[in-house]
Amino acid sequence: MKQNQALPMRYNKFILLFFWANLTIAQNTTAKIQAVPQNGLHKIVLPPAIRSFSKQDVSDFRIFDSKENEVPYFLVQNENETITNDFDEYKITSKTVLPKKSTSVIIENPSPKNYSQISLYIANSNVVKEYSISGSNDQTEWFGLSNNQELSDLTSISETYVVKTISLPLSSYKFLKIDLNDKKTLPINILKAGNFKSHIQNNSLLEIIPKEFSVAQIPAKKETIIRIVFDAPQIINQLVFEISKPNFYTRNTTLFKNEAIKVKHKTKILPTTITNFELNSKTKNTFNIPEIFEKEIFIKIENQDNQSLTITSVKCMQIPVSIIADLNANTEYTVKTGNPKLSSPQYDLSNFKKNISVNLPETTIYDIKKNILKENNDTVKSFWQQAWFMWVCIVLGGIAIFYFTTSLIKDMKTE
Repeated sequence: MKQNQALPMRYNKFILLFFWANLTIAQNTTAKIQAVPQNGLHKIVLPPAIRSFSKQDVSDFRIFDSKENEVPYFLVQNENETITNDFDEYKITSKTVLPKKSTSVIIENPSPKNYSQISLYIANSNVVKEYSISGSNDQTEWFGLSNNQELSDLTSISETYVVKTISLPLSSYKFLKIDLNDKKTLPINILKAGNFKSHIQNNSLLEIIPKEFSVAQIPAKKETIIRIVFDAPQIINQLVFEISKPNFYTRNTTLFKNEAIKVKHKTKILPTTITNFELNSKTKNTFNIPEIFEKEIFIKIENQDNQSLTITSVKCMQIPVSIIADLNANTEYTVKTGNPKLSSPQYDLSNFKKNISVNLPETTIYDIKKNILKENNDTVKSFWQQAWFMWVCIVLGGIAIFYFTTSLIKDMKTE
């Protein structure tokens, strides 16, 4: 009787084990957002750890408030370089109007540098204006630069003015005079004049520290192989080499990864080139590369008959990615990412990107945790459909056959 009671208990344990075996493990990463002191839009730079545990396009990134409501955001893809155009305004020294004849505008160029254009801010006007330009260093003697040119399309739908840039022969005159023909149309209103200056700013990149870094010399092939391994796949946009010796060098270099490729129904690990570049003692040896999302990368340096380079370090750099979200003051927010089934969210906020200033207060992400979540399979087979149940039946059937065979033999001996 005790054996019969034990069977259901064993059976229940077996069923429990079966359900545990049918649990799939999915990775999920959570984090917190540092509380902000005031309501409004905030900029948050995504840490490398968050990007490492997310999809490469960060489409699985989500923000939740304390009530588990999803918080809208949009991504800002930062650039390696930022180009800004600043307007350098010049002084308009005089403006002379001869009614129904002409308007003469004299502009003083404060810079001793040569120039080949001048930009004008002109009040909106639905006219076409002919003009000529001359140059002078003393405002007494004038020399022709451009004659019988035309200004058109002087209307903006978004501003009360337009900006027109006029090309000139390369010049260094201290003064420019623009003579506008007013015989056919009324004068136009030139608000200001000057030139745009472009500034290129190198943005700060994030350095990704590798788990392993090794340099191996292959004398037989006259090559140096650098191996870089990260804790998890990382996005890399730039490589920075620091080389101490020799003083003069130029080496062909290849960045590659090992990739599993099927060849004749067999899987082989083969090197796949990502990009090529040249290490040169005359340059800074900083290389922008195609964006990669890898856990392990290799760098091959061709030494030919030269001595190997003494490599102090190879820095792996990442272009930051930020998000803009509308946050409430002193509110707890949770970040969740790492679900490969999610696609990019569609929030209304993204429609207002162009109207939002880039100079926003910033906050940070902290307490990043990589969790293990267990989820049931969508379809769970009945226990009698499982392989283990078939084997149990086979074993029980074998025992039954053995029992009946033994009993039959005993009965035959008795007879």
